[in-house]
Amino acid sequence: MTGNARAAATTRWRAGLVALGAFALALFGTPAAHAADGTAATPTDLFNGYQHCSTDPSAPTFLWGGSGVFIEGVAQGTPPSNPTGNGFMTVQYRVWPVADPTQITTVAENFARAGDEAGALVPSDVLADGQTYAWQAQTLSGTSASDWSSTCYFTPDNVRPDQPPTVTSPNYPQNVFNQGGAPVQFTFGANGVGDVAGYEYDWQQDLGVVGVPIGDHGIPQPTDPYSDPKHFVRATTLGGSAAASLIPPGGSGLYRLWVRSLDRAGNPSDETDYMFFVKYDGPTATPLVPTVHFDKVTPFRLTPNPDLQAISPVVSYSVETFGANGQQTTHVDAAGDGSAEVNLTLNGAYGDFFYVSSTSANGWISSSYDWTTGPVDTSPTVSSNVYTENASSGGPDVPGTFTFTPKVKGVASYTYAFNWGTPTTVKAIAGGSAQISWTPPESGWYDLEVYATTKDGIQLAPYDYYFTAN
Repeated sequence: MTGNARAAATTRWRAGLVALGAFALALFGTPAAHAADGTAATPTDLFNGYQHCSTDPSAPTFLWGGSGVFIEGVAQGTPPSNPTGNGFMTVQYRVWPVADPTQITTVAENFARAGDEAGALVPSDVLADGQTYAWQAQTLSGTSASDWSSTCYFTPDNVRPDQPPTVTSPNYPQNVFNQGGAPVQFTFGANGVGDVAGYEYDWQQDLGVVGVPIGDHGIPQPTDPYSDPKHFVRATTLGGSAAASLIPPGGSGLYRLWVRSLDRAGNPSDETDYMFFVKYDGPTATPLVPTVHFDKVTPFRLTPNPDLQAISPVVSYSVETFGANGQQTTHVDAAGDGSAEVNLTLNGAYGDFFYVSSTSANGWISSSYDWTTGPVDTSPTVSSNVYTENASSGGPDVPGTFTFTPKVKGVASYTYAFNWGTPTTVKAIAGGSAQISWTPPESGWYDLEVYATTKDGIQLAPYDYYFTAN
């Protein structure tokens, strides 16, 4: 097992180590003496390697033990009350190989508090790979000693699967463009590795790390990773294959699924990737009016891809618009034939576009269909009775009138500035136009920048009017 792979496996199954800074781990022969007035009860909540204790010697918990195995239990009872007791008790553990019960190793946590997990590390040099070990826990408080707990069993497994899994799909073969719409049926194989317990997969190469959250009183909260069918599947038998039905993230194009096998201790194999192609399968969007007008409500009909509709009926659409109010997403339910109607207000200052994708009853998300008005010019028209655009005229102390005329309806005001000075805003008159009078302070080149604002508060595209005063 390589150092990186070993570190990854350790992180996966032992992420709770970060919560253990308060525990003092000690190897010892005889527990420290305490005052005599404490009481001790049998520890509860037994865990090894942050996994549940198995009390069945024929079904031990498999753990990576390359850096030892952390075992723990909750101390029960009351600590000594005299000043030398400091409120602490001891939880001691005895560990032995099932094959030789006389080879007992004892480890302890001497600073345990009642009701909290108290753990100790079983050193790696007393653990043999593949051998099953038994252990018990006992609380000590002063001269009081509890009964030993029930027996837990674990087996160190420090050898990761030496072959990556095999991956096949009968309905989405590689190197061809496949019709989308149906979940991808995958079969994962152990590739001859006899202790493969399951498989992990994702559409991203960076496969996730499974940690163990730590709950109240330091008690681990392990969960079965195979309860997450989006990323894990258990093998049908140890060293056997597994099947998964997966839906890609959405859209057409190239997809790649990354897969690795996991043994009983969670040690991962190298990854295998499976690549396949999906044909474009987006819906269509059609305006239901002859002309689309700026900042006006426009009805659209959304129609599903017929091949998708035949595989699994389209039940809804997601419409993503990019207008004056930024990016917004609208969800629309489909009718029985998979079609839908949606009203959109198109108010982009430079033109409008939106993306629409469909979702089928089986969860398949289609490719996105792109609809656009194309470029739209919402900048004002600027003219002058004296200062001709891109020409020389007038001069210092010669006033000129500048007229602003809209290209779209609903303009309420104009904001302008000469040579990037302080902006000034003037209201529009009926019809949306406006006039200003301005006199150049000196000869030279000038830039008049103007933009309009609509009654809905939409800032339109600016226009730069260049001229030279003689």
